[in-house]
Amino acid sequence: MPAAPWTVYLLRCADGSLYAGITCDLAGRVAAHNAGRGAKYTRARLPVTVAWSRGRQRPTDARRLEYALKQLSRAEKLRLADGDEALWRRVRRATLTAPG
Repeated sequence: MPAAPWTVYLLRCADGSLYAGITCDLAGRVAAHNAGRGAKYTRARLPVTVAWSRGRQRPTDARRLEYALKQLSRAEKLRLADGDEALWRRVRRATLTAPG
């Protein structure tokens, strides 16, 4: 049986900051964040909303992509949230074709 598809996401926090994460259940994960059971970072910045997400990732790919998203500048994260598909393709290609 194949592994469950994972989603990489960016959350927009109440203070305007952006948080990157991964999950198998985006709605459930957002609910957990908003209930204060998510990441320590988001607990102090509630409520959160989904700013951007991409599903259907393999588990290993999702972890690597999450790390890559966390390394992006705020401006780049905002571009993703605004729908910059070319940036997403570049990040995904660079992350998943890089060795290691």
